[in-house]
Amino acid sequence: MTPRERVMAAFAHREPDRVPAWCGSSPEFWEKAKRATGLDDEGLRIRLGDDFRRVYAKYRGPELGLSPRATWKSPFGIERRGIGYGQPLSHPLEGAATVRDILEYPWPDPDWMDVSGVKAEAEAWGGHYAILGGDWSPFWHDVIDFVGLETLSFMMYDRPEVASLLFEKVTDFYFRVSERMFEAAASSIDVFFIGNDFGSQTGPLLGVELFDRFALPSLKRLIDLGHRFDRKVMMHCCGGFRPLLPSMIRAGLDGVHALQPFCTGMEPARLKKDFGGRILLNGAIDSQHVLIDGTPGFVRDETRKTLDIMAPGGGYVAGASHDYILEETPVENVLAMFDAIQEYRRN
Repeated sequence: MTPRERVMAAFAHREPDRVPAWCGSSPEFWEKAKRATGLDDEGLRIRLGDDFRRVYAKYRGPELGLSPRATWKSPFGIERRGIGYGQPLSHPLEGAATVRDILEYPWPDPDWMDVSGVKAEAEAWGGHYAILGGDWSPFWHDVIDFVGLETLSFMMYDRPEVASLLFEKVTDFYFRVSERMFEAAASSIDVFFIGNDFGSQTGPLLGVELFDRFALPSLKRLIDLGHRFDRKVMMHCCGGFRPLLPSMIRAGLDGVHALQPFCTGMEPARLKKDFGGRILLNGAIDSQHVLIDGTPGFVRDETRKTLDIMAPGGGYVAGASHDYILEETPVENVLAMFDAIQEYRRN
């Protein structure tokens, strides 16, 4: 099988020739791994057996500009500071009391994202790999950035119409960017890949009732968009979000990514038993403890144990329990994990 065929068989809940592999990495780890192996970007992906490749729209909008304290700025004009994307320096709609306050915000133009090169970039892989596309669409995080999590928690009860409109306006931007990307290149993209972290280490960040009322409509809009173009839809979601999984499945989500086995409710065997026939499961090889603290031999053993649970019947993509393998992770442990994935065969 080609990598693409392998991945699509997994989405169809069939067992492919081997378990598909996924590699996500922090830039710092990726550079360290290239130095350690002497490989370039594509050479390292091949060495690891990564079955996916990803294409992006390019930002071509107005110069965002950063204040002296900021290290990053979102398309919505929210500045952040810190490692990676950092944390927001302010919450510009924290005081929003009415629908008008939301409508009057200077929302970004989806045309700022240039999709003209996506099709050629995707087709350069020659149909060999499973291609991820669409906008990352972290609407949940952006809503929190706009008002703060504590304010949002009250707003969903005290001003539900304001909270609903805020979700809608944020999602409008991502919906249109992805729609334009699929209009230009859907035939060359296999999976609409989005990301929203609804879980913490000990459980979901909001209950099922609030999730269904406020977050699920945005998620379903994006799922329906992907399905309109006959693409699979997979969402990255950190933490212990098991109580929300039935809602995600009812909305039509095809896959969930970077499952964390040490978060509450995310035990691989239970997830496989309860949901494995209805949604693709991606991740579950522990990067919090096993990959960082283990030896290569221990990593191989733990990887095989996870595959014994997750591989039967298909519907599984193997990879670390977080998409952002951290710089402190030993390269030899990551190589051991991916070697174990490629070598794995069920008896």
